[in-house]
Amino acid sequence: MEDLNHSELSVLLIEPSKMQQNIIIKKLHQEGVSNVDTANGKLEALAKLTKYPPDLIISNLHYKDGTAIELLHMLRKYERYAALPFILVSSEQRRDQLEVFKQSGILAILNKPFDQTVLKRALRSAMAFINEEDLYLDNYDVNTLRVVLVDDSKLARKAISRVLQNLGLHNIVEFEDGCFAIDYLKEHSLDLLVTDYNMPQVNGIELTQFLRSSAEHSHVPVLMVTSEAKDSHLAKVREAGVDAILDKPFDTTNIKSILIKMFQD
Repeated sequence: MEDLNHSELSVLLIEPSKMQQNIIIKKLHQEGVSNVDTANGKLEALAKLTKYPPDLIISNLHYKDGTAIELLHMLRKYERYAALPFILVSSEQRRDQLEVFKQSGILAILNKPFDQTVLKRALRSAMAFINEEDLYLDNYDVNTLRVVLVDDSKLARKAISRVLQNLGLHNIVEFEDGCFAIDYLKEHSLDLLVTDYNMPQVNGIELTQFLRSSAEHSHVPVLMVTSEAKDSHLAKVREAGVDAILDKPFDTTNIKSILIKMFQD
């Protein structure tokens, strides 16, 4: 499939405020994105994307007829929309209120009022999510690399898997908890572990510690993708032997350079 560029990108902007619609559309135009359709709420958005699926959704948090998380969960139930990139625009600052979005596989959260640089970064991440860009590693065949992906959020796993596959990593085994990954790794080998931090039974730190204590797996690079922000917890992550940490939602453009560094070091 031929890569999209900004001028070809189709965006569905879901925003109940006409004034905010105009502000965001103007910012998108400045980035070369001119194909922008709008919807005021959930029902109108569903009607439009069912008829003409966009390449990207940019959405406010609240509508008169629902919320962005309700819309997102509805879309993720259908294979056709399972990988549709989603950017949230919100003035919400409370971490607990945004956590559900961070775990849902969205590309970015733009805090109102956001500047042009933030939008530019989010669009760059969206383009990296949509377009394929092969990863090249010295001494490794990317197509045969065995990846274990562990996250208790199915939506987050889908998003991370999509990014990895865009880089040519297709040999991916997924688990929803570290305990299942440990059972698997007792009998199988891997080349890369991508894991969440918080999981119900065995978390990402405990999973990494198992890996580092294993004679067979101790050398395997570990990438942790997490919404955890506490410095004390992140310090424990590094102490456990994690090679790199990415925030949720993560900038997809960073993953390629991180993987190159992890495998070349």
